Amino acid sequence: MKFEQPLKSATLLKRYKRFLADVVKDNGEEFTLHCANTGAMTGCATPGDTVWYSTSTNTKRKYPCSWELTQTQTGDWICVNTLRANTIVADAIEAGHIPELSEYDEVKREVKYGNENSRIDILLKSNHNVDCYIEVKSVTLLQGGMGYFPDAKTERGQKHLRELTAIAKSGLRAVLFYAVPHTGITEVAVAKEIDPHYASLLEQAVDAGVEILCYRINISDYDLTLGMQLPFISKG
Repeated sequence: MKFEQPLKSATLLKRYKRFLADVVKDNGEEFTLHCANTGAMTGCATPGDTVWYSTSTNTKRKYPCSWELTQTQTGDWICVNTLRANTIVADAIEAGHIPELSEYDEVKREVKYGNENSRIDILLKSNHNVDCYIEVKSVTLLQGGMGYFPDAKTERGQKHLRELTAIAKSGLRAVLFYAVPHTGITEVAVAKEIDPHYASLLEQAVDAGVEILCYRINISDYDLTLGMQLPFISKG
């Protein structure tokens, strides 16, 4: 996925109200960015980090600039715009770059399903395979060399696990896809201490047949692409 225009950089001053961040350019000009990431963003939003942002041509937007990437003071790159992960994964599936998801003819996005008024991120259909339901999650929390999900208690994530579990029990294919847009993360685990209920539901989901896939997202200031597969570590 290529950015429509080259990203520009600024220094992060603060993030607040979940959706907003104040930054300053090298020339001293301060302005406000929109932040699409509603999570805790632990380790991704430290004042002094370099922020890379895109600029919309939509003149009706109050905040035309969007926070896309963080370049941390320790040298890691992180895609903090969680909306990008779904597009990257869907594009990689269509291009045949994910072997585990290659034998499907049709890729659909944001399809209603389940008993809890949900929308699946990606639905794969084929004449010779059962439907495959894929929920994509971005992993950006780095602690002690390990990537963790979630970075905060997530009722939405819990709901998605219940929905995927029901899909797997019905005989269809259900996949939880952890996309890792963080250059410092080399393996992924569930953050049991942060959301023990999510961890319990994940264990139930795996027992029901839900598959877990983890792939890195390669990051630059001009494009994002799906990279190598990473291990998911179950710590019992």
